Amino acid sequence: MKKIYFLCTGNSCRSQMAEGFAKKYLTDDYEIKSAGVEQHGLNPRAVQVMAESGLDISDHTSDLIDLGYFNACDLIITLCGDARDKCPMIPHGIVHEHWDLPDPAQALGTEEEILSVFRQVRDDIEQRVKGLMK
Repeated sequence: MKKIYFLCTGNSCRSQMAEGFAKKYLTDDYEIKSAGVEQHGLNPRAVQVMAESGLDISDHTSDLIDLGYFNACDLIITLCGDARDKCPMIPHGIVHEHWDLPDPAQALGTEEEILSVFRQVRDDIEQRVKGLMK
């Protein structure tokens, strides 16, 4: 079974959405987890926009990087520069991809404008995860 780890700063938005889509689109040949270099808690707007896509991530938890899982991965995907810069040294032989995505939790404006940013990031992540199937 191949292991994929999605990492971002606080494991609250981007990595949670990526984990949700990966569990939807990738076959049972994969073990999927997400984590952060810090724990910020699950962002309720991430839960909301994922529900709009038919995915319930409300039971996800904000987790710190598990070094045992990290060192056993086949693919590590960092979703922000902070995670790329602060994550442990990726062992030789593990494939690393970096998806430099904006942090929707930093979006400003009205609630609808903020949700629009969350939706844009969600849709970008979905397309990137679908690309992993190839």
